[in-house]
Amino acid sequence: MSGKDKKPLEKLLIVEDDTGLQRQLKWAYEDFDVFVAGDRDTAIDVLRAEEPGVVTLDLGLPPDPDGTTEGFATMAAILSLKPDTKIIVASGHGEKESALRAIAAGAWDFYQKPLDIDELGLIVRRAFQVRQLELENASLAAKNDGNHKVLGRIITGAPEMLKVAQMIERVANTNASVMLLGASGTGKELLARGLHDASDRRDNAFVAINCAAIPENLLESELFGHEKGAFTGAVKMTEGKIEQANGGTLFLDEVGDIPLPLQVKLLRFIQERVIERIGGRKAIPVDTRIVCATHQNLEEMIRNNSFREDLYYRLAEIVVKIPPLSERSGDASLLARHFQKKFSAEINPDVKGIAPDALAALNAWKWPGNVRELENRIKRAVIMADGKMIVAKDLDLEEIEDNVADFLNLKAAREAADRTAIIRAISQTDGNISNAAKLLGISRPTLYDLLKQYQLQQAS
Repeated sequence: MSGKDKKPLEKLLIVEDDTGLQRQLKWAYEDFDVFVAGDRDTAIDVLRAEEPGVVTLDLGLPPDPDGTTEGFATMAAILSLKPDTKIIVASGHGEKESALRAIAAGAWDFYQKPLDIDELGLIVRRAFQVRQLELENASLAAKNDGNHKVLGRIITGAPEMLKVAQMIERVANTNASVMLLGASGTGKELLARGLHDASDRRDNAFVAINCAAIPENLLESELFGHEKGAFTGAVKMTEGKIEQANGGTLFLDEVGDIPLPLQVKLLRFIQERVIERIGGRKAIPVDTRIVCATHQNLEEMIRNNSFREDLYYRLAEIVVKIPPLSERSGDASLLARHFQKKFSAEINPDVKGIAPDALAALNAWKWPGNVRELENRIKRAVIMADGKMIVAKDLDLEEIEDNVADFLNLKAAREAADRTAIIRAISQTDGNISNAAKLLGISRPTLYDLLKQYQLQQAS
């Protein structure tokens, strides 16, 4: 290998105030680019200039060589500046309590004095190996992030959601009214925006209104607008949401909450494509596509005479059913990682990932609040996390029971157990099929067959 192609040595920082020990360690690790520091200020200067991946740290540093105060302060400063640094702390004989305290505060490992060069060498090399794996995983995750996006904004790897996205893409460039049916928190507005972005109306406005959030007496004005003087407080002409979305898309969320008298006026607009503002006499032509959503059972409401059947069929030319998060294979861990990165950047940059026990808890939870609940849980976990990884207790999820016993059919129970185990294994191994197969105690070809059988290919 030529000098130009030679791989640079990995950088190791030794924080030790004993000059004799400094020389011994520097001599022992010729396969690393070794830097030494005898105090906190020097250590921080080296950290800023060289960014070493691994640091060995003696907790007994001046001005407190017989205590640990300065050592812990140095460790905190290092982790504050560069949280991904692997810190290995020195523990004197009988000082294991300090070492365990250091681990809890973010140190990666510890070694005991008197020093064993070979033992410390193994710990240091293992730290570099783990750090390299973390860097490779982070790089791979960054490259793959875009592969999990559909409709430009929806993050999913689940076959169930990919079918939804394909259906929306097919109808995007038509003018058909689309009704999105799904529980709260499943991402109905995000899908509506994705539909708009995939359509030939994308350059015009996307306007959203939550019909349940606006009082009945104001909803008509919000939708249709009003003329100046139409009612007390109408000091100027105001366009409604339908008119604002002219040429684009209007998203009516919780359409089941529109009162019956207003349903008649909305039906007239959909049939004739004209509106009249409140207090106006002029028919205004408007080219607005309607996309609506609800978590209510509109067919039941029609039977109870609380929703017009003719309006339902106008709004539901295309019906898209959105599965809950619990039915989206592998999406809980995929979305959790996305939200962790988002909230870590915004709130707590020290949090770098999600630990395997937390991923297992995420995949086992039923998510009654769907994606919105997951987002809130991860935000809370990023805020509450003490270390660099979110762990299960940070999620504040209750004890999870195995629900396989709920199945009376043995075949269904076995399939449910298989799917759950496969999804958890793949999540815990960051999508590595070989490692997931080892975790499950099966061969890699067998795992591929099961992925195909249960239509989990996209989740892998």
